[in-house]
Amino acid sequence: MPELPDVEGYRRTLSSCGRGRRIEAVDVRDSGVLHGVSAGRLGRELEGRVLSAPERHGKWLIARTGGGPALLLHFGMTGELLCAAADEPPHRHDRVRLDLGGGRAVAYRDQRKLQGVWFASSDAEVERALAGQGPDALAVGRKEFRELLGGRRGRIKAALIDQSVLAGLGNLLADEILWRARLHPRRPANALTDAECDRLHSAMRRTLDRSVDAGRVPDRSSWLTGRRDAPDPHCPRCGTPLRRAKVGGRTTAWCPRCQPEQ
Repeated sequence: MPELPDVEGYRRTLSSCGRGRRIEAVDVRDSGVLHGVSAGRLGRELEGRVLSAPERHGKWLIARTGGGPALLLHFGMTGELLCAAADEPPHRHDRVRLDLGGGRAVAYRDQRKLQGVWFASSDAEVERALAGQGPDALAVGRKEFRELLGGRRGRIKAALIDQSVLAGLGNLLADEILWRARLHPRRPANALTDAECDRLHSAMRRTLDRSVDAGRVPDRSSWLTGRRDAPDPHCPRCGTPLRRAKVGGRTTAWCPRCQPEQ
């Protein structure tokens, strides 16, 4: 599933491919991914507009048109955003495609169609669409992070992947961050000490920075993500066999030695 690092990569793709370019044509190849707008209206609203600098909040990508309408893209399990030549034949999973000036195009491609493309006619509608999101995980400061977790009674893993608490983290990132911070995923969020919260925040920032650089959550052998799906997974740090269980409704991996349950 695309998480914050993937979506940041899509933001950079849209910025380099589309920023400052005029939308020449809108090709909706599957209207089932559209939310709040018909295919016909989408074309009428967007054609002739110029794409401005795209933004990201958590797992959401916001494509603005310089004070005009905007698109909000969510990539679900299998979505991605690609830059292509305007004369390149569409892929069979391309759902919405914008043909741009300069012979370029951007395509929202998604096999399973679990999320899609939302339309916002104004900046106020963009804000309303994102109102249920917590602060962006890459931007949240230490003090705010402590306050967010201090108000949560549930387990720390569940808090990290709750988009209304903190926007951008998914299952893989949450497990990686907790492993790096040496915190058990079942620890109550509001029971963490200030020192543990600060350690968790530092681990989150380092993990996100490195993942953004890689364009995804890396599957390196020195990372938990590089070991968790092995037939006999062991901790990259100490070699202890990893454990798996459902935490917060998601399959969770951790090292019982590095992350003892207190």
